[in-house]
Amino acid sequence: MDKISNLIISIKNASNARKEYASVPFSKFKLEIAELLQKENYIKSVSKKGKKVKKTLELEISYNEDKSPKITDVKRVSKLSKRIYFGVKDIRTVKGGKGLLVLSTPKGILTDRQARKEGVGGEALFKIW
Repeated sequence: MDKISNLIISIKNASNARKEYASVPFSKFKLEIAELLQKENYIKSVSKKGKKVKKTLELEISYNEDKSPKITDVKRVSKLSKRIYFGVKDIRTVKGGKGLLVLSTPKGILTDRQARKEGVGGEALFKIW
């Protein structure tokens, strides 16, 4: 199964169900994505739970002041069967700047704004808004 899809759908479903936390199996790649989402205020906090084989990521979901979820929808761009790559000139804003495109670049996991600022392109992982 696709690990990134599992992560973003778990976050979306938890926020739509008004849950306080979402829990997903741990990987370093998921941790890096979760930390990026935390910097962009889509997630309040990220913590690693468990030991050895049974490690999980516990993500505290972030909500607006009126208790509506900050994450309304997500869309996986690259899939296991079809990878989508963007050059720095091809990167566009998501939902008029209200959303976020997450890219895997040579400089690590970056948002669309960070990638344009750094002058790098890469594989488009998902859009979130």
